[in-house]
Amino acid sequence: MTQPQPPPSSGARSVRITEDSDGQRVDNFLLGLLKGAPRSLIYKLIRSGQVRINGGRVRAERKLEEGDVVRIPPVRIESTQDAGRLPPKGLLEALEASIVFEDARLLAINKPSGLASHGGSGISFGVIEALRALRPKDKLELVHRLDRDTSGLLVLAKKRSALTELQALLREDHGAGIRKRYLALLLGRMPDGVMSVDAPLHVGLRQGGERHVQVNPAGKPSMSHFRVLERRAGQSYCEVRIETGRTHQIRVHAQHIGHPVAGDDKYGDEPANKRLREQVGLKRLFLHASTLEFSLDGGKAPYSLNAPLATDLVEVLDRLG
Repeated sequence: MTQPQPPPSSGARSVRITEDSDGQRVDNFLLGLLKGAPRSLIYKLIRSGQVRINGGRVRAERKLEEGDVVRIPPVRIESTQDAGRLPPKGLLEALEASIVFEDARLLAINKPSGLASHGGSGISFGVIEALRALRPKDKLELVHRLDRDTSGLLVLAKKRSALTELQALLREDHGAGIRKRYLALLLGRMPDGVMSVDAPLHVGLRQGGERHVQVNPAGKPSMSHFRVLERRAGQSYCEVRIETGRTHQIRVHAQHIGHPVAGDDKYGDEPANKRLREQVGLKRLFLHASTLEFSLDGGKAPYSLNAPLATDLVEVLDRLG
């Protein structure tokens, strides 16, 4: 918990950081404190020097320490209801129903395709904003992210200590910290066995600010392992294990080996996607985050989290026969 001090006459206030927020980035801290404030406003306040820590200017990535005093400038935030930004009731009900695991420190959902992990870039709200509205008493933070078009397991931390430990595990080399598995339908007949793809990925921007990733020697090391589970109508239903978590990693690696993910409108095969849409009703990316395995408390508390394959994808497999 933070401890607000009486605000000065200027309208600014000071917040002293306690153990619960120790190690948190200042931008994420402000997003949690200033409920309803858009990310663009948070970064503007930081860049302009209106947010200060112990009297000095800071960068958004600065990590807070217990005992720090953060100056919070006066900010007028319209109520989310008045601004029309309260997530729709149907979405809140769907997210409540999508919870696949919960304990005192973690919450895991089976994220629907088409829903962003967080708001921004023209999106009023994503999973994190909707779940905070659903659970206003919980201090929820995203542990990781999923592409908007990808369905499946998304984990949020309810306690700062769990978030810190999981983020440390994510940084470990070669997937040793957190084991991630996905299910994907790849176009064409993949060879039997495991195909490992060790290809560096570089994130570039296209005109308009759209991210586009490609295999490039100047990129970051990236490793994926594809294993065929079964073949359906000439396509390959695969389990994919990734050792790194780069942007669009599975999609770009699948394209790189000549077997793009079915339904991928960015890196895929447009004629093949059109056929699958017309013949079996595949209307979106066939990529699903199915399993996460890790241990907390220094290895003493093992977790194995699973999210069942989305119903629409199960139906596509059935139609493929």
